[in-house]
Amino acid sequence: MAREINIKRGIDWITVLLYLSLVLIGYFNIYAAVYNPENPIAIFSLQHNAGRQLMFMGLATIIVTIILFVDYKIYDSFAYIFYAVMILVLIATIFIGSDIKGSKSWIKLGAFSLQPAEFSKLVTALALSKFLSSQTVNLKKFGDIWKAAALILVPPIIIILQKETGSALTFAIFMVVLYREGLPGIYPALFLAFVVLLVLSLLYSKWYILLGMLVIAAIFYGIIMPKRDRNRKNLLNIAGIVLLFSTFTMGVDFFINKVLQPHQQRRIKILVDPDADPLGAGWNVTQSKIAIGSGGFTGKGYLQGTQTKFDFVPEQSTDFIFCTVGEEWGFLGSLVLVSIYLGLLARIIHLAELQRDKFTRVYGYCVASIFFFHLLVNIGMTIGLMPVIGIPLPLLSYGGSSLWSFTILLFIFLKLDAHRSFKV
Repeated sequence: MAREINIKRGIDWITVLLYLSLVLIGYFNIYAAVYNPENPIAIFSLQHNAGRQLMFMGLATIIVTIILFVDYKIYDSFAYIFYAVMILVLIATIFIGSDIKGSKSWIKLGAFSLQPAEFSKLVTALALSKFLSSQTVNLKKFGDIWKAAALILVPPIIIILQKETGSALTFAIFMVVLYREGLPGIYPALFLAFVVLLVLSLLYSKWYILLGMLVIAAIFYGIIMPKRDRNRKNLLNIAGIVLLFSTFTMGVDFFINKVLQPHQQRRIKILVDPDADPLGAGWNVTQSKIAIGSGGFTGKGYLQGTQTKFDFVPEQSTDFIFCTVGEEWGFLGSLVLVSIYLGLLARIIHLAELQRDKFTRVYGYCVASIFFFHLLVNIGMTIGLMPVIGIPLPLLSYGGSSLWSFTILLFIFLKLDAHRSFKV
């Protein structure tokens, strides 16, 4: 009884309320996405995704209960073990996983499938938090930077081998966590520079980009840089950076044509030219924007979305669930939903900053970063600002793996936070 009282006193109920709000909004919008007015099926029926999502929600409740009553020290003590086990599971999935839509990232469990890649972000967050909370780790040391990078990069490399590039890209957001914990700003700056070069390489001729880099480097060294710093060493440094950027720029085509799958190549093409192949690769994004735009300011009303009812938008209960919100609840409903997400992110960051334990603080930033990346990319791809990489909207999209992974991710943090001011 004492432990139960402590949990009730220590848990952040504002975060729990935001979590429940998103899960319930997701449930009702999943039903709206699969609702057929000509053949309506009860909202609780297991014949459609909404009914199955309700079952996943029930299992999520059990998971939350277990998390809250398990000793909080286990997450720190066993972080590396969880990570090692997940690496083995990811490797095994390559060989035993079921091929679903060209991806071998799913493991069949009877009538349902589980996607280990969704849970790999969770264990990576725990392992990274364990590593960064060590008193001997200093992210200004090159060796420690590479150790942290290795922890982050191993899972996505294996996930790419499963042909699940979308989930692998999520791991890039851990750069934010490293920067918060002392990573020199030059590394995030270089990362952003590579992102900009990637976009420019898709839009313009490689030779124009190379010429532009040479001009910028010449102006920087000859005009902007103080005369006292114009020496052989700095000239070689600038030349090295230009060479690195040039190599990356010339390698973009190889990456797109040789590494990405054909459907991923088409998604990149659509991002660059939204009007290309509107009846083929561009169908999802085109119909998604039509659905969201048709909702206007207040929406068409619950269960009244025509784009949804006539299946114009594929995957509308999973990757494109935001279309249902935009069409049936309009700009106002979408604004409320995004505000709830931003409120959740702000609350997680606020709680993370209150931590006296470094492990919990780092983990809190990992949680916020993962939620933010999914929110940004998922909504961005539904309105045509991001490539369609097939990642779910946290707590809203249909799917047990997605719901459970985000639930575990969040409630482990709440469990750790519950012991900030009160120890069992």
